[in-house]
Amino acid sequence: MNNLLRAFDAPANPNVPELRSGDNVSVHVRFKEGENERTQVYKGTVIRVRGSQNDATFTVRRIASNGIGVERTFLMRSPSIDKVTVHRRSDVRRSRLYYLRERSGKSARLKQKFAK
Repeated sequence: MNNLLRAFDAPANPNVPELRSGDNVSVHVRFKEGENERTQVYKGTVIRVRGSQNDATFTVRRIASNGIGVERTFLMRSPSIDKVTVHRRSDVRRSRLYYLRERSGKSARLKQKFAK
């Protein structure tokens, strides 16, 4: 039975690095508009990483115009993800950063993690 399940596993996307909650990332997503294919960049903070293997996902939250928060969930193994760039790692003590939804401005900042 395990061999049958492994046959349906999607290959890992080499363009997605190891992500953690609190990372400030930009996700480049490819999609088709009619005949054309283009890349859209989605910049924000990773507020959740869940799952493993085929169903692993990560959720990125960004602040759109007028201070409205927008969250988008991506599949780790999705072939439509062109690349993920980690700009900054933050020092957080939780794996789910849902408390950022209620915060805005300076209280929504996360402490930067420095290499030792």
